[in-house]
Order: sequence, then C-alpha cells, then structure tokens
Amino acid sequence: MQNFNRPTAKIIGTGSYVPERVLTNQDLEKMVDTNDEWIVSRTGMKERRIARSDEYTSDMGLAAAQKALEAAQIPADSLDLILFATLTPDYIFPSTACLIQTQLGATKAAAVDVQAACTGYLYALGMAKAFIESGIYKNVLIIAAEKLSSIVNYKDRNTCVLFGDGASAAVISSESPSGVKGLAVRDVSLGSDGQLAQLLILPAGGSRKPATHETVDGNLHYLQMEGKEVFKHAVRRMESASKESIDKAGLKEEEISWLIPHQANMRIIEALAKRFQVPMEKVFVTIHKYGNTSASSLGIALDELMRQKTAQKGDNILLTAFGAGLTWGASVLTHE
Repeated sequence: MQNFNRPTAKIIGTGSYVPERVLTNQDLEKMVDTNDEWIVSRTGMKERRIARSDEYTSDMGLAAAQKALEAAQIPADSLDLILFATLTPDYIFPSTACLIQTQLGATKAAAVDVQAACTGYLYALGMAKAFIESGIYKNVLIIAAEKLSSIVNYKDRNTCVLFGDGASAAVISSESPSGVKGLAVRDVSLGSDGQLAQLLILPAGGSRKPATHETVDGNLHYLQMEGKEVFKHAVRRMESASKESIDKAGLKEEEISWLIPHQANMRIIEALAKRFQVPMEKVFVTIHKYGNTSASSLGIALDELMRQKTAQKGDNILLTAFGAGLTWGASVLTHE
C-alpha cells in the first residue's frame, strides 16, 4: 500500500569555516582611497577574511562540510546528494561538488554545483527540501563556499571593501539521530529577474567573453556592480520573499524569533529588521567581522547562531538573501 505520509526536511547539522587572514579597514586604507569611517558608516563592515593563495573554494567547503557532518552525527557514506552553491568554483568544470564528494568519501552521493550568487544557500536548501520531501533522497549535504578575493579588484574602492571569503554547510535529512535537535524547513520561497543581470556581473571568463589579452587588460575578470541599483532592489525583493515564506509557513510576522539576512550591507539589514519589527538584538549579524561572503553568508550566520545555543525550542528563524541574477529568496526554519 502506498505511503502518503510525506517526510519533513530538517537541518540536522550545520558547519562553517572562515580563513585565518584578517583584512581590516585600516589595511584597505593602504590599498585604495578609502577610510575606516567611510566603510563602517556605509556598510557596517570592519574586517573580512581572505583565503591563502593555496586555499581554494573546495578546501573551505570541505572544512565546513566536515563540521556539519560531525554535528549531524552521520557518516559521509550515508549522503545521497551533495549540492555545492558557489560563484567561485575551483574550475568551470568539473563541479566543485564532485571534488568534495571524493574528499569526503561520500561514495554513494550524487553531486552537482548550484549557481545563484548570494542566494545560493537558499536555492540549495530549496532543492534539498524538494528531494527529501518527495522521498527521492534521505540525506542531502548543502555547501556554500566562496573565494571572492579571486575575483575582486583591489584597486576598485567601491567593491573591494565589501567582500570576504568563507564557507558554510548543512545536512538536511528526513530523520534526526537520537539526541540531535533539528530545524524543520517550513518553507523556501525563491525568485529571479534576469532583466537586471547587468547590475552585478563577472563580464569575462565564460563562452561569451573567453579570456584574451583584451579582457585581462580591461579588468573584465573582476566582478562589477552598480551598488545603488542593487541596494534598491535588494530591500524590496527580500521583503517580498520573506512575506511569502512566512505566509506559506502558516505564521504571522510577529512569530519570527530570529532574522538572519544576507550579510551584504548594514543599512539593508536595518531596513529589513524595521520592516518586520524585529529588534536588532534578534537580528543575527556577522557583517562587521566577515563582510559579504556571498552564498556562504547565511549559513555562516546560522551555524554561529546554533553553536552559541542562542536559539531555543520553538523559535522561528527567518533566512533571506539577494544576489546577482538577479536572484532572491527566503526560508522559515523552526527549532525542534
């Protein structure tokens, strides 16, 4: 007889990793025409982490994944699928997910990369939820890792102050091992608008503009961003996705216990907190110490929240992000 009891996707373990090297605002003052007061007042950032020259996206992702598996108390060979969210993969191909699969010893897992820029963690989470709740897989590992320092122009003061490197991971499962408290993935709401793709882009390196002397000389292998336009769309899109996710989870806005927004700009974070009437002490912020780590930022913040044991049973956690594409999304998690 067919079983119509749909499993519920739960995050049963989280992990994160940031490189050792700290790049402070004072360090940036020596590199470009900027200063600490200007950076802090406009972004909320004081420092960010930068990977070593021989430390790659896969290395950071592996470290975060190992911590997530340890927290979940499951072995790597029990994984069915690895989803790796990044816009700075080790190679265009093969996928960074496949590199991680063999390094972890996840011999039974399928593996694929996901590219949704800063919203990558949420896109991977949504895919993991779909695979688990459809009954196709039981254990999915999502990883979000970025070596943004490899595509940042450290002569461009408008962008180089913003970005850092880091990684996060989570194990999503239909079952929780004994003694492991999970986060039920109540909803994941996603969106995109390709008409605005040019606002945040890495112009060269793909098939449209393969690497040439001209693309290198023109600095086209560094990310480019129209900051004011991105800011304007970010607040509106994250607000709408968050409202949708809260509604689909069957909750009211006042039932949100914690807000974890994408760590892109302190002004955006404060605007979202005000919109949802969440006091700043219930907004989890890491931007001051890590900057914008793109896809990994949500997962790093979530991992730190969980490891500090600040969230309690019954708490509802709202995640929301916005990135190039344009892409955006939100998710509601409930602490079991």
